[in-house]
Amino acid sequence: MKRIGIDVGGTNTDAVLVEDDRIVGSVKTPTTEDVMSGITEALKQVLAKTSADPQTLDAVMIGTTHFTNAVAQRRDVGKVAAVRICLPASASLAPFIDWPDDLADKVRGDIVMLQGGHEYDGRPIAPFDETGMRDAAKRIGDAGYTAVGVTSVFSPLTSALEDQAAAILAEECPDIAVTCSSSLGRIGLLERENATLLNASLQDLSKKTTAAFTKAIETSGISAQLYLTQNDGTVMLADVAEKFPVFSFASGPTNSMRGAAFLSKQSDAMVVDVGGTTTDIGMLKAGFPREANNVVEIGGVRTLFRMPDLLSIALGGGTLIKRAPLTIGPESTGYRLTERGLVFGGGDLTATDVAVAAGLIELGDTSHVADLPKDMVDETMAAMREMTAVAIDRMKTEAGDVPVIAVGGGAFLVPDEIAGVSDVIHVEHGEVANAVGAAIAQISGECDQIFQGLSREAALAEARRIAEERAVEAGADAASLDLVEVEDLPLAYMPGNSLRARVRVVGAIA
Repeated sequence: MKRIGIDVGGTNTDAVLVEDDRIVGSVKTPTTEDVMSGITEALKQVLAKTSADPQTLDAVMIGTTHFTNAVAQRRDVGKVAAVRICLPASASLAPFIDWPDDLADKVRGDIVMLQGGHEYDGRPIAPFDETGMRDAAKRIGDAGYTAVGVTSVFSPLTSALEDQAAAILAEECPDIAVTCSSSLGRIGLLERENATLLNASLQDLSKKTTAAFTKAIETSGISAQLYLTQNDGTVMLADVAEKFPVFSFASGPTNSMRGAAFLSKQSDAMVVDVGGTTTDIGMLKAGFPREANNVVEIGGVRTLFRMPDLLSIALGGGTLIKRAPLTIGPESTGYRLTERGLVFGGGDLTATDVAVAAGLIELGDTSHVADLPKDMVDETMAAMREMTAVAIDRMKTEAGDVPVIAVGGGAFLVPDEIAGVSDVIHVEHGEVANAVGAAIAQISGECDQIFQGLSREAALAEARRIAEERAVEAGADAASLDLVEVEDLPLAYMPGNSLRARVRVVGAIA
């Protein structure tokens, strides 16, 4: 199978051509301000470098920070209507209650609270107010909203009311994009609702971005299927992923971790991915990123859905260094490193310049950093080494030394010896590990919900069926599906032999 993987980072856009398990060729190009022209250029270069026929490609996988950057930078987010099915309970804390004010002002639209929802044991709180929902749908349509987020109390237990609300919205305003919380989050009303509203606010951007990706591929003469990478190291068909942009929030560092596992042949190790702006550190378990089990903040908004357990520090190849007193970051040149860095003829001292002066890498014109004081270079390198060691130690879950795989365009900043590390592994093609991770990605399906009235075996079997169904819908080959994660938790406080089951499967592209 012949695939191209692309990863759009804050500094570089990387592309790699993989045939079966062999890397044919790779390129690293600067990320452009409009992102799309950078993708087109990366595709053009990797096809030229490998002399590949665009018509022989089976798939193109793209990972992007487009959506998480939109939230972080408060741009390209739209106003959404929020529907919460909860009354007479769960009304004291309204939707958007814990959002940062500047983001809430851009996203918060009409808020509708309706009678309905479920108790923790599955009993209805009150009959669903269908008439109120229909009236609200008409108002939402008349107001011109393009997206709405629907959340019901304990919808991971049963999504029936959210499904009813979505059906009514489809009837009254058929062009509106509806995000239901049961398809995104887990137990935890506010966090699940927050993820839903974030997803709804990105619907317009998601459509434009996917259309632009598709156009870039067509312009390159490629007719292969387009996939977008997700937070868990897998991919979804572009038209499916378009509905769930929040699933791509952490896809960049996740791609790097999957690529690191592939390139190093290590399935359990710490990965240090040094980009142009940040260093992302995560743990590989069985070849996949360890998943976060706690609340994850996105742009200051508390959410709870599948995300890798990552720690990001402001250290990268473009990180700005200030002297007297020595300060490392957090500002970075980003994709303008080749304009602003000293070795490239610019006027800013960066981490890359210090690494060149220290002899770690040959890059640009070394004469531009020849006059940097040796004691300042040594002090800066020691400080960066300490930052990395502390971050690695924070990500450990058990005592003892761990192997570390260093990848990313700035991997030269990771020293060969670090306290608490048994071995630092530098791999061939490590500078484009993110694109490699995208190219080799499989397709996943997940189910995380509460089952009642079933035996443990029957509940897990049903959860697996749902997960496999979702994987096939996302583009997986049903015959290739493998079970990679099973977690079950008996809920003693709930009647009817209740069990929370979480199952994840992965499979090859159909």
